[in-house]
Amino acid sequence: MARSSANRTPVPVRIRRRTFGDVVRAFFAFVALVVLVVGVPGALAYFIGWPLPDSAPSLSMLNEDVTADVFLKVFAVVVWLAWAQFAACVLVEAKAAVSGMGMPGRVPGSGASQALARQLVAAVLLLTAGAASFAPGLSQLGQQLDQHKPPPVAAAQQTPGQQVDTARPAVDVDTPRGQGAGGEVQKDTREQAERDTKFYRIQPPEGRHHDSLWEIAERHLGDGRRYGEIYQLNKDRIQPDGSKLSQASLIRPGWIMEMPADAHGGDLVEMPDERNEVSQSEAEQINEYDRSSPTLDERGSGGDDRQATSGRGERLVPDTPAVDRDSGDRGGEQSVQQIPTRESDGGDAGADRGDQAAPEVQSDGGGIGLPEVLIAAPLLAAGVLGALSRRRRQALWQAAFQSGGAGRTGAEPTGRAALARDALLVGADPGGVRFLDRALRGLSASLTEAARPLPTIYAAWLTDADLYLQLAGVAGEPPAPWRTGQDQTFWRIDRADIESYPQPDEADDAAAPYPGLASLGTREEARLLLNLEAVPGIAAVKGAPADRLAVLSSIAAELATNGWSDRMSVTVVGFGERLTELAPTRVRYLEDLPALIEVMEAESAQRANALGNAGHDSVLTGRAGQAGRTQWAPHLVIVATEPTAAEADRLAHLAGGSSRLGIGYLVGTGQEELAGASWEFEITRDGRLRAPLLGLELDAQRLPQEQHEALVELFSQVEVEGAATSGTEGRGISVTRAAGEVGFTVDLSEQGRPAVYARLLGSYEIMGLAEPDGERSPLLREALALLLFHREGVHPQVLAAALWPRGVTDDVRDAFVERLVTWLGRDPSGAARLAPDADGRLALSTSVVSDWDVLRTLHLEATDPTRQSSPQTRERLLNDALALAAGPLLADRPQGRYGWLSNEIVEAQLPLLVADAGLALSALRRESGQADGAVAAVQAALVVAPADERLWNELLRAVHATGETARLEATASDLLDRSAALHGARGLPPRTEALLDELLPAWRTRAGTAGAAS
Repeated sequence: MARSSANRTPVPVRIRRRTFGDVVRAFFAFVALVVLVVGVPGALAYFIGWPLPDSAPSLSMLNEDVTADVFLKVFAVVVWLAWAQFAACVLVEAKAAVSGMGMPGRVPGSGASQALARQLVAAVLLLTAGAASFAPGLSQLGQQLDQHKPPPVAAAQQTPGQQVDTARPAVDVDTPRGQGAGGEVQKDTREQAERDTKFYRIQPPEGRHHDSLWEIAERHLGDGRRYGEIYQLNKDRIQPDGSKLSQASLIRPGWIMEMPADAHGGDLVEMPDERNEVSQSEAEQINEYDRSSPTLDERGSGGDDRQATSGRGERLVPDTPAVDRDSGDRGGEQSVQQIPTRESDGGDAGADRGDQAAPEVQSDGGGIGLPEVLIAAPLLAAGVLGALSRRRRQALWQAAFQSGGAGRTGAEPTGRAALARDALLVGADPGGVRFLDRALRGLSASLTEAARPLPTIYAAWLTDADLYLQLAGVAGEPPAPWRTGQDQTFWRIDRADIESYPQPDEADDAAAPYPGLASLGTREEARLLLNLEAVPGIAAVKGAPADRLAVLSSIAAELATNGWSDRMSVTVVGFGERLTELAPTRVRYLEDLPALIEVMEAESAQRANALGNAGHDSVLTGRAGQAGRTQWAPHLVIVATEPTAAEADRLAHLAGGSSRLGIGYLVGTGQEELAGASWEFEITRDGRLRAPLLGLELDAQRLPQEQHEALVELFSQVEVEGAATSGTEGRGISVTRAAGEVGFTVDLSEQGRPAVYARLLGSYEIMGLAEPDGERSPLLREALALLLFHREGVHPQVLAAALWPRGVTDDVRDAFVERLVTWLGRDPSGAARLAPDADGRLALSTSVVSDWDVLRTLHLEATDPTRQSSPQTRERLLNDALALAAGPLLADRPQGRYGWLSNEIVEAQLPLLVADAGLALSALRRESGQADGAVAAVQAALVVAPADERLWNELLRAVHATGETARLEATASDLLDRSAALHGARGLPPRTEALLDELLPAWRTRAGTAGAAS
């Protein structure tokens, strides 16, 4: 489910202190500039002189001999042209740097010349106030000059897709807000900007299209990603209808939005005066709204030096100017413009329902607060929930087929495990996982079809609206529906464009091209996923031991469970021994580095030989195509043990060429310099992840030890014991807690008749409640269904996340809960039928019951060996249970709703429980000589569980008991047809074949004859 946390202003640009090395670098850069700009033309003039002919050219000159003097003069002309181009680059770069006007213009055909000019000018200006923001990649100057292909570097300076606005004046970071270089307030500029203030009124929906801040920014600012500026200008200001803008995704028709000064477009309105025509009422509303605008001083007060945009178009703290991104000219260097940011301190997604203050992290797992670090990790949460659901289903099938424990799924988690599960439910974004997975597989399929290799990518930036891939270098035009981002080293796809793939089925079947992507953190609305496979060496995480272990644990848990990978190996060293419980087939634990080095040396050699034999230069060229899924699975190594000097050297040697082998190394270390570390990240105490050389600063995604252990507990608690029990229809029923039982049991007597009864099996019906208001009825009914499946209670944040997957504000959620409480009403005793329990979870009273509760109770009463029931009573209970199974769960639920059911076990539990009841009833009737009744019992169960092999085997036995051979042959024929549809060429399961051999020996002959005839 998509999440949008409370928007905050970005952090200010960090200005690096000047060092002696900077002074030396500036001196040599100045010398280089003098030599290139002054020395080259001086040398040409002195040694060669005027290179052009003294007379007008003629045809006779073509017959003259080419002497050494002619060759030198031609060469001089070429050098003069190159010098002129370089001099122009120096002028352009110097002007841009001195004026502070942001990204300089491009000199046509300059490429590497302009890049060199930029670095030299930046180095010369390093000692001035504005140079630090002009060239943030200055630390790589020596490598860029001395090496033909420098190591890959990612300098994050601007949002992918965002163009630098050179029309906005830069403000020196050392200058107080609203003041110029001399300290005087720029009154004239502000007054002029106030006269130019523009407004936009949110338009009513047209059909299924609703206005959004993204589209408004796209139409009127030229870039949808600037919607955050509009949000910051209008946040918490009173709208004409009395409400406030508290979340960027929640706007209403009729609201007024103040726009940045550079907004343009026909449907904008300037400040009402004699120059523009607006209605009297609209003018009053706009003037009233404008008076609510905070001044620049108010916006910048309190010592908060975070970046903000004023309502008059001024930038209080300047954007970091973008750096040149001529990847083709720089070899392996990769420059990224500033990433779309999402500010949250170590788990800020707790505010994803609005602009409310997020509850504090419950490190001890107590209270009703949820672990914010899990809520702030939507991709990790979705992966863990998916893995947990698979584990529960596996336990369910084992219980049904091995011990007859259908319906038994283990006790509900408690304590910190319950809090962790709720946080996962609130934070999970399965839609984002599907978008990422389908986009990447679709790209792989498209490139394979075009016989193009997969490009190497360093990172991916995922937002609610789009996905950017940051390429290691220029790789040509991307295949549709992908398109180029702000330059050729970014490929972009919008979420809406996923559906435009011409052959989505083939795309879904493609191998996962970049399974090594792992979330590092967020900046505002964008989540950074680093491709650990592509790191040219070791990626190091520095910081306090507990902090860096939290980062490593988060990455390991996400890699173990993510939904955008196929086969993968994750080796954790020195931590996370129990992480193997999340994904036993993916995760391997090693205790120390010597064991790891021994394993990886052998594997690296094996992979290198396999690549050479296959004729591939890297795993990416081998991963695309039909065989890619199985041949080149990545192996990602995550090390928490501090390496010795010798171990670090051996690791560095292994990691040197590991990126082409599909092996990535992530090492947590306290060392200042780790051998072989090409990318270095530092995790701070407040949860910030910084990479100064890469220009990155993120809110880190973390999994602290407390939450690490809580996730492991969730998986370890998935056991077979603990039957859930409940309800009946047509008799009096009431819910009670039975001693020694897990869940609820139902009083089957007349005295236990419920006040509210809901049918969830088949069509959804509610009895005992008045139908709510038409517009609110669907949400209220859905909320009741969720609560009925969780008799232990539902956290309010979990309820809100289930009903509003894209987010909702706290006030809307609380108002809905109040409405739900009012609708459900009170018992005769005066107690509310929905109330919070001691842990703050919303729980239904025992007077609200569903047929699901009844079905489980009937099944328990009839099949529990500890209950001494007569065969007649058991038969009656089982017959009543089958009568309740009217069809699939919530068969008429509207499309697009009830998405939370994908995280529930109930849809897998229902057919198994019904099949178990049908099998038990059929066996009872066969024992008592009621063969036709046994057949009827199995057929009733097959309505809900048509693919259950046990039911088909029991049907064969029951039909055989009737003694009707023709009926048995017809049943066998029907079974063969169904098996062909389900299993294809694999045929019948072995146990079913053996049973047919016993009951109908001639079935193979008849099946062969029928197949030949067809």
